[in-house]
Amino acid sequence: MPQTSPLNIDFAALRVLRVVHEQRSFSRAAEHLGTNQSTISYTIERLRAVFQDPLFIRQAGGVAPTVRCDKIVEDTQPLIETFLELANPDAFDPASAKATVRLACNYFERATIVPHLVRDLRRAAPDISLRIVSSTSQGRELLSSGEADTLVGPFKIESTGFYRERLFREEYVCVMDPHNPLAKDDLSIEQFLDAPHAVVTYGRTWKSWFLQEMDHAGLKLRMALELPSPAILPELIEGTDLISTIPSRISKRFGPQIVTRPCPFPAPFDIYMHWTARTHRSPMHQWLRQRIAATKSL
Repeated sequence: MPQTSPLNIDFAALRVLRVVHEQRSFSRAAEHLGTNQSTISYTIERLRAVFQDPLFIRQAGGVAPTVRCDKIVEDTQPLIETFLELANPDAFDPASAKATVRLACNYFERATIVPHLVRDLRRAAPDISLRIVSSTSQGRELLSSGEADTLVGPFKIESTGFYRERLFREEYVCVMDPHNPLAKDDLSIEQFLDAPHAVVTYGRTWKSWFLQEMDHAGLKLRMALELPSPAILPELIEGTDLISTIPSRISKRFGPQIVTRPCPFPAPFDIYMHWTARTHRSPMHQWLRQRIAATKSL
C-alpha cells in the first residue's frame, strides 16, 4: 500500500483508531462516535497507509488489532491527552505554582497595594516571585514590550490592545504636626496657600493632581521643602510648621505623630489596573489581578 504522510493525520483519526481498538468492531465504533461505518472504514484505510500496517484483522463478530496497532494506540494516547490539556485553560493551583510575575507601578502603588499583595502571595502562593518594575511614565511601553505583566497607576490607557479595571478612587489630604496651629480645624484656601509646604515631587516624573488643579486656577504653593518621596515625610515635618499634601491612603500609613486634615484641593483621581492579551486568559494572572483588585476595599 502507498504510504501517506503522517502529517496528514489529525487527532480525530487517532481517536477513531482508539475507539475501534476498544470496541473491536467498525459498526460499534461508528455507533459510539455518532457517525456511519463508511466514515470509520475510510479513516482506518488512511491510517493503514500512514502506518504501513493492516491495523485490524477481520474475525468472527468484529476485528482484532495487530501487534503494531496495539503499540500505536498505546503510544498515541498520551499525545491525545496532552493535546486536550493544551486546548483547555491551564488549571491553576496557587499553592503549587512556580513563576515570576512583573508588576509595573510607582511609589503610591508600592506603598498602598504591594504590601497587601505580598502578604497574599506569601500565604497562598509562596513559590510565585513578584518583581516590581518602576513604571515612571513608561507603563504603557512596559506592557507592550512584555517587560511588565500588569500595570497599576493613576491613569487610563484608552488605546486598543489594552485591558483595564478601575480599582478605586483616591484624593489628596493635608498632613502636619499635631502641634501645628493649622491642625485644629479644616484649612481654608488662604491658610493652605500661606502655609509653608513640604512638596513631594516623586522624582519629577509625576506632577500631583492637586498641583495640576492649582495650576489651572493660577495658584502657587509656598514651597519650603522639596523631596522626591513621602517615605520619610513624618520625620521631616514632625515638630515643624510644615504641611504636606499627599494621597489619603499614604497618610493612613503614618503614625499618631502626624495629623490629617482635608485638603482645599482634594483633586480626586482613579487608580487603574492594565494588562494586555498576552496575560488576559492566563489563570495565574487572572488570579493575581483578582488579588490586586481586592485592595480596593482596604
